[in-house]
Amino acid sequence: MDVIPAIDLSEGKCVRLKRGDMADMTTYPGTPAEYAVRWQKEGAPILHVVDLDGAIAGAPQNLATVEEIMRAVNIPVQLGGGLRTVEDVKRVLDLGVQWAIMGTSALKNRAVVDQAAAQFPGRIIAGIDARDGWVALEGWVENSRVRAIDLAVEIGKLGVAKIVFTDVATDGMLRGPNISAIRALSEAVTTPVIASGGVSSLADVEALCDLADSGVTGMIIGRALYEGTIALPEAIAVAEG
Repeated sequence: MDVIPAIDLSEGKCVRLKRGDMADMTTYPGTPAEYAVRWQKEGAPILHVVDLDGAIAGAPQNLATVEEIMRAVNIPVQLGGGLRTVEDVKRVLDLGVQWAIMGTSALKNRAVVDQAAAQFPGRIIAGIDARDGWVALEGWVENSRVRAIDLAVEIGKLGVAKIVFTDVATDGMLRGPNISAIRALSEAVTTPVIASGGVSSLADVEALCDLADSGVTGMIIGRALYEGTIALPEAIAVAEG
C-alpha cells in the first residue's frame, strides 16, 4: 500500500484547505520543492501535487512551481488541477510528471479523458471528488447530480491507470477517512483506487490498509503530515507491515 504525501499549490506556495474551501487555507513555511525533498528523504514512493489555482481557473496556474519540484526530486509525481485538455496533459507530462490527474473533465468532457488515456497509456489518473456521495467539480466549488460510484464505473471503462477518490467532507479535517464510501467505490470498479481525505492517525492508515483486498492500492496524506499528527516514516512502516 503506497503512502503518498500531498503538496497542494496556490500562488507558488504549499497550502492545505479544509473541505476544499479556498477561504479556509493554511499556508506552510518553506517552498513546495523543499517539502518534496523532505518527503522523498522520508521514504515517499510517490508525490501527489495539486494545482489548486488551476482547478479553479480551469487551466494550470503553478507550472513554474511544478518544474521546481520536478528538478528537486527523482520519485514519480502525479499532478492534478486544471488539466481539461489533451494539450494540458501533454504539457505537464513533458515536464516529467508521471501521471496526469483529470477531474472535472472526467464528468464534463469524457471524450477528452478517453483521448488522453489512449494517447498516453498508463499515465492518466481519474480524480473523483465527492460530497455526500455526489461528484464535486471545478475545485469542489460546484456540485453535480452524478453519483461518484456511477462515474467511477464509467471512467474505469476508458482505460485510466488509477482513480483518486477524495471525500470532500473529510479532506483536511483530521477526523479520519470515510471508510465506507471508499470501500463501496473501490469494490464497484476494477481500476486501482487511491484514497484521499481525512487520514489523521496511524489507526487511519491501518484502516485503509484493510481495504487492500477491495482494490485500494494507496492513500494520500496531507495536513496530518504538515501538522505532525503523523510521521511519514511511521505511516510507511505500518502500510508495509
